[in-house]
Amino acid sequence: MRNLHRQRGWLGLIGLLLALVIVAILAQKVLKTYGLMPGAEPQTKTAGPRGPGGASQAPLDATEATPTPTAAMERARGLESAVQQQAKDLNKRMDDEVK
Repeated sequence: MRNLHRQRGWLGLIGLLLALVIVAILAQKVLKTYGLMPGAEPQTKTAGPRGPGGASQAPLDATEATPTPTAAMERARGLESAVQQQAKDLNKRMDDEVK
């Protein structure tokens, strides 16, 4: 009984380590799928046996640039500046109403 009680801590640590490894692998796959991590192209769905017989996918445009995370960061910065400007305008209107 005493030996089993002592082993319970090690089993818990091993279980937590295993769960952490599983979460890390899943997170890596998701990041690769979204294109935020290099290594794999985003997955595209292909028509399976239930798809239409004569239809095919549109050809990919090789000249089109793929979105990069920096473009998302620029959009976020633009949104941040817009929100800050709106907050300044709101504060100015509130100050004008008080006077």
